Amino acid sequence: MNVVPPTLDVETQLFSDGYPWIGSLDEVGTGSAVGPCHCAIVVIGPSCGPFPSRLRDSKLLSAPARESLVPEIERWVSDYAIGSASAQEIDQFGLTAALGFAGRRALAQLSVVPSIVLLDGQRDWLTDKRPSLAGADLTAVRVPRVITRVKADRHCASVAAASVLAKVRRDALLSELAMQYPGYGWERNKGYVTAAHRDAIIRLGLTPEHRRSWNLLD
Repeated sequence: MNVVPPTLDVETQLFSDGYPWIGSLDEVGTGSAVGPCHCAIVVIGPSCGPFPSRLRDSKLLSAPARESLVPEIERWVSDYAIGSASAQEIDQFGLTAALGFAGRRALAQLSVVPSIVLLDGQRDWLTDKRPSLAGADLTAVRVPRVITRVKADRHCASVAAASVLAKVRRDALLSELAMQYPGYGWERNKGYVTAAHRDAIIRLGLTPEHRRSWNLLD
């Protein structure tokens, strides 16, 4: 398959519109039945220069390719951060609210504050997601203006960079959890419900890392 590389066209237009710092955000793990969801945000300015030539949406890259891109992305961006929301928060508050928590946790770690956030997808799940539910620490996090763009992780280089960082972080965590809870194959399936994973749940039961609101035994 001939994959069209991402560009900085959208980001360049936002710089021209007067936004000096763009925070590009992507999430990973929403469809998994195990562990937290993660949100990565990268911040770039108009002098960011060319992005890594091999950069693509994380779903289009092999695991080794994603991992090798991480240091290149870290050198390219002005700042980046990764936040997460636990399986328990997803069960208690719902996935959309949990994504908002994870995104705000990522924003809270930044030293370079974005003037606008470019968010992959068609829904703004970052703004006004009742952060007080997850603790007072998130109520003080200021969320800039958010714009959404479908398939931004494929077409916008900065969002593709965020997708790679989020995917590498979450895959590493699932590999660690696979050693803590052997038998479920999380190092391979990353928590998604394959036939083998479902068989393991029936045989071994649910772990504290399973999202019980997913009704995995139905």
